[in-house]
Amino acid sequence: MRIVGNDIPGERKLLVGLTQIKGIGHNFATAVASTLKINTNSNIGNLTEANVQAIEKLILNPVEANFPLWFINRQRDIETGKDLHLLTSDIPFTLRNDIERERITASWRGYRHLSGLKVRGQRTRTSGRKGGAVGVAKGGLAAPVKKASSGAPAAEAAPAAATADAPAPAAEAAPAEKKE
Repeated sequence: MRIVGNDIPGERKLLVGLTQIKGIGHNFATAVASTLKINTNSNIGNLTEANVQAIEKLILNPVEANFPLWFINRQRDIETGKDLHLLTSDIPFTLRNDIERERITASWRGYRHLSGLKVRGQRTRTSGRKGGAVGVAKGGLAAPVKKASSGAPAAEAAPAAATADAPAPAAEAAPAEKKE
């Protein structure tokens, strides 16, 4: 079943299916079903086309259906001044716009957003330390071999165990053959 641009499996119950739409929670879905007098235990696949259209109309404009204003997720929108109920991709888009407006106006909340700190007055002394690592990073590459400061070759500065297992260089074997 397709409701407000979302595909919902037909075997889902009405309440569970409606909550799969972003912006509709359990209480909103219950209010929609009770307003339209639809059984909440019925499967979404068993709804008639008239019921689906009534559900979509109610979800898209709950203010006209006399839903209380506290039930709507965007009251007194800053740009339009209207009471809206945002759905699907409108929610993160509006949230990003709100945060960007706060940053541009250089409000206190905007500064907190810019710094990645808590915005709503929560404690930060002991909590909110996730992210933003400070200190030495763990893991990664092995420690590099230190070079000798006296100008000696790096092979002499390496530990003896590392040179004992390695075969002799070819440069040392060549002069021994010339002497004989």
